Amino acid sequence: MNPKLSTGSESSSTEGAGGSPGPTKAKLRSIASFRQTIRRPDLRKIVPVADTTIYEMEQRGEFPRRFHLTPRCVVWDLAEVEAWIEERRRASDNSQIRRAPSPDVRQRKTRPVRQ
Repeated sequence: MNPKLSTGSESSSTEGAGGSPGPTKAKLRSIASFRQTIRRPDLRKIVPVADTTIYEMEQRGEFPRRFHLTPRCVVWDLAEVEAWIEERRRASDNSQIRRAPSPDVRQRKTRPVRQ
């Protein structure tokens, strides 16, 4: 018997609406509920800040927490990272994010400011 040939009992689980082959509605729901994760190189492309800054923000609860898939594989939930970016964008638009103060150039030791 050829393993690639389907039997009549298998066709009911792989047929969609109208009897055409395809995933069932239950399978589509399970695929849609799948949460995508990203690893550190992808996170660096999305959020261009240093690794130490991300770590410190995680410790303060200001950035989505990483989690381990395996003992050596750390990932972030992409939906949480995207939600964090949108939250930061809204806060920036509303001027809720404090900006770092400009340095006082008069206090520097080299290249003094002309008066």
